[in-house]
Amino acid sequence: MKALLRIFRPSRKLVFIIAGVALLGGVSGGAALFIGKDKILGLSAETMNGLSCTDVNLVTIKKQNRVWIRKYIKTEPTDGMTRVKTALRVAKAIYNAQKPDLVQVVVLDTNGPTLRSDIRGRAIGADVVYIPHPDPVLESAEAKTYTARYYDGEAAANGLFFGERVDLPEDEITALNASFKEYSDCIDPIAVASTKGGEGKGEKKEEPKEEKSAEGGGQDAAPAGEPAPAESAPAAGH
Repeated sequence: MKALLRIFRPSRKLVFIIAGVALLGGVSGGAALFIGKDKILGLSAETMNGLSCTDVNLVTIKKQNRVWIRKYIKTEPTDGMTRVKTALRVAKAIYNAQKPDLVQVVVLDTNGPTLRSDIRGRAIGADVVYIPHPDPVLESAEAKTYTARYYDGEAAANGLFFGERVDLPEDEITALNASFKEYSDCIDPIAVASTKGGEGKGEKKEEPKEEKSAEGGGQDAAPAGEPAPAESAPAAGH
């Protein structure tokens, strides 16, 4: 019997190894609670790809065989960089689906304005312009594929944003795009309502979901002080 116990008696080295593994596991668990699981296990999909969002309005401008799409969306309260990520993701999703010459995505707060006449200045939490082929569109050597800016503060109860305005350099925008796991668009509340047994029928919409302009007239001008297709493209007729 004693001989059997000597055979199965673990060595001191093995005991130290087992104790070290147990201690490391306990420290890792404590570190996860203290530091946060995202920093140890990697960022969540929401952090990587931005937030879910809801459509507010869509404007399609067609002129000189070019198509410009400007989309207004809203998100729940979040930080400025996450708003930019959301706008970049949506802009790429729109391009993948429709292949326009220019995409602009404007991010509003969930309590922000919905009429385009009111969407200007600090009502815009983030603004992204994506031009996949900038030379033919802008006819300028200084054309950029991406421009993105945001207010680094949160929105107040009235949906207006505070903080300093940040303009991201293009190389940082490119890095953000490369980090996305997927490109998904926002939720269309009208489409959702139509799938719920006719809910939303007979409701009066304050503003059309999509407007098309054959010449890109003044009613489709960008919010005051914000980048827009017409301002960004010094082509003839603009």
